[in-house]
Amino acid sequence: MGLKIAVVGGGSTYTPELVEGFITRQDRLPVEELVLLDVDAERLRIVGGLAGRILERRGWGGLLSTTLDRDAALDGADFIVVQLRVGGQAARLLDETIPPRFGYVGQETTGAGGFAKALRTVPVVLELADLARARSAPDAWIVNFTNPVGIVTQALLDREHRAVGLCNVAIGFQRQFAEHFGVEPERVELEHVGLNHLTWLRAIRVDGDDRLPALLDEHADLLADMVSMPVGLIRALRAVPSYYLHYYYQTREVLNDSHGPSRAEDVMKIEQELLRMYEDPNLTEKPKLLERRGGAYYSEAAAQLMASLHAGTGDVQVANVRNDGALPELPDTAVVEVPARIDRTGAHPLRLAPLAPELRGLVQEAKAYEELAIDAATSGDRTTALKALLANPLVGQYADAERLLDALLTANHAHLPRFFPVEAPAS
Repeated sequence: MGLKIAVVGGGSTYTPELVEGFITRQDRLPVEELVLLDVDAERLRIVGGLAGRILERRGWGGLLSTTLDRDAALDGADFIVVQLRVGGQAARLLDETIPPRFGYVGQETTGAGGFAKALRTVPVVLELADLARARSAPDAWIVNFTNPVGIVTQALLDREHRAVGLCNVAIGFQRQFAEHFGVEPERVELEHVGLNHLTWLRAIRVDGDDRLPALLDEHADLLADMVSMPVGLIRALRAVPSYYLHYYYQTREVLNDSHGPSRAEDVMKIEQELLRMYEDPNLTEKPKLLERRGGAYYSEAAAQLMASLHAGTGDVQVANVRNDGALPELPDTAVVEVPARIDRTGAHPLRLAPLAPELRGLVQEAKAYEELAIDAATSGDRTTALKALLANPLVGQYADAERLLDALLTANHAHLPRFFPVEAPAS
């Protein structure tokens, strides 16, 4: 029997790539019905039109629909892919531009900007997950691609939802190293450890043989160029930090380079052009411009995970899952981003060696912040929100944190009803 997949945030410009990923895995992911759900009818019309043409060109015989109705989208769904952005790119622009006014990094998934996004996003995703629990198939999976992925996935798993979080950083590394070594990606397995957007590669195995020590000894400059960080840092760590670690290791340089258009402004322009291209009735495949949108290999990672969950393949993929002893320094219930074996019952983390002290301290500090961020997002409590900023490794200063919190909450007022409850009229 075929599967029903609901894509929450189906009006995203990423959706055509996601659709292509599903179609190329029909042998392990037999999709019979695909529903694109969004709050923006015009984007749904445009993106849904291109998705339909892609599916028609590929000869897919299933049912594609677009809807603004959450109930209709989630009814009987076997997989719910969550790729929403509360507040759109306009809210992202605030995440990137408010923190620098106070001397802090402005980024949509880390630091104070990532915190603001978590406050907006966690309650919305939890509400959707509760609805999915009531209306979707009994064994439905939520595949979360919504940033900040680690925080959102932690909130879902804390409430016992069947969910797996996913990021494209690990699969991007895998493809880069597969190309470097001239092998198929499936032959490259990464020991990718940490939290979402706070990870390091401790091993790069090709057919089981760890190639990282030789790379560090002979090609450390190549690794440094790959992640845009100093070669001395790579040699000292004896590990490859993900790109997002430069916000932590090179904070001063990031702030000094933060002048000019923000990434949000660039993405707004790219999305505007993509939507114009998507309206072309002769376009039947994703355009090359989509690569500049970011999120490379997004569809590959999502479709690969979903296919393995459905088919029970037992292969190893990097995912955001409950720790369950994988990293001994963290509680079993903490969500981590590590290699996991995928079968029909879920994503099961592999047991890993302890983190080195220089990695462990940062991970534990960031995890404490994530716990507080979820508490703040779900409660609307300002004191908890302040403590979250104080615990955040990229903030931490009390005098600034108070003023920064006020600015973030005020700017996001429309998306934070828990912080700004509407008083009932007097009777």
